[in-house]
Amino acid sequence: MMTPRRVAITGLGLVSPYGGDLADFFTRLTAGESAIRYLSTDDPPRPLSMPFAGCPGFDPDAALGTPLASMMDRFAQLGVAGAFAAWDHAGLPRAAAGESRDGWGVCWGTALGGTLAYEKGYRDLWLKGRDRLSPLTVLLGMNNAANAHISIQLGLGGVSMSHTVACASSAIAIGEAFRRVRSGEAPVMLTGGSDVPQAYGVARAWGAMRVMAPGDAETATTACRPFAADRRGLVLGEGGAALVLEDWDHAAARGARVHGEIIGYGTNSDHSHLVRPNVDGQIRALRATLDDAGLTTADVDYVSAHGTATAEGDAAEIAAIRAVFGERAGRLPVSATKSMHGHLLGAAGAIEAIATVLALRERVIPPTANLGPDTLDPACGGVDHVYTGRPGVRLRTALSNSFAFGGSNAVLAFRATAH
Repeated sequence: MMTPRRVAITGLGLVSPYGGDLADFFTRLTAGESAIRYLSTDDPPRPLSMPFAGCPGFDPDAALGTPLASMMDRFAQLGVAGAFAAWDHAGLPRAAAGESRDGWGVCWGTALGGTLAYEKGYRDLWLKGRDRLSPLTVLLGMNNAANAHISIQLGLGGVSMSHTVACASSAIAIGEAFRRVRSGEAPVMLTGGSDVPQAYGVARAWGAMRVMAPGDAETATTACRPFAADRRGLVLGEGGAALVLEDWDHAAARGARVHGEIIGYGTNSDHSHLVRPNVDGQIRALRATLDDAGLTTADVDYVSAHGTATAEGDAAEIAAIRAVFGERAGRLPVSATKSMHGHLLGAAGAIEAIATVLALRERVIPPTANLGPDTLDPACGGVDHVYTGRPGVRLRTALSNSFAFGGSNAVLAFRATAH
């Protein structure tokens, strides 16, 4: 049996509600700056208004070129742009025409896929009375469109897999990519996720579940309040985020800069309810990750929480952390960055993984915005909540949680590397 390989993180890339610059993303995140704004459209059939973390500055033609961008739904455009950014950040060359990197692969997460393409088709059929659709509709809408384009454009001849596991999609994609590199199956894996949930039907469907925070133009930036006593739900966002995972020796041989190391992954189904969070399932995922990484609870210096600002979800997650870490939980820093960049659904795990890697690299813990000791829900107490960005801390290892509808739980473990 092959000795497990160390897995380096050599590339990070994103298109986020803060833009596409990694340094700016992390600076604004650690400053507690919200990227959530008020979205109000006159798009038919009726206006759509809600707090939303969008990427209004993203120009797909500039990022990808018009011919390629025109072959993609927005979720794939954001994902491929983030993947290209990570690839370039890793210092890996783009593939020459016809070149194949056998064994190098893609694991990608999306909860929704190309909903904008399908919604346009529905509108053309039922609102505009057309009897034909664009022949690209299926290719634009399919869930594996992003990873297919990434594989084609970068000449990646290994696995090309899309993972659709609701809010845990990209965390699970990262974990499965990690397993492939660690096992020696692949020297390089590009992984992450992307989603665009502002299609009219999607947004209204989420609203119908009564899990979305209300807000208007004046209150949108503070609408998402994880762990606060007055939290009222999540705020949706869009984006794409990617990481390049590489065999440690492979990275060293080419002189690559290592931004961090992924050392563990645990996932399970709590098999109890489609929507209601299950503390036991989350506990098992946390413990499985610690075991996989060879960590004790004393080794963990920070937890990037799933923290969506739903009443049951936040309380269940903190209960799971308390159960796993015991007395240590009170000294364990915990924060939820969705309070600032929104819930990117299938891309959430990837953008939060990047934030966690940067926290370890820069030794700065981002805060949970819109939360303070005077507003904390007592049911979410018992951990060291990070209310403002915390620089200059000793960070060696961190966990990133993703807990999804359908009962799927995933936790990733990361370790800092020498500067």
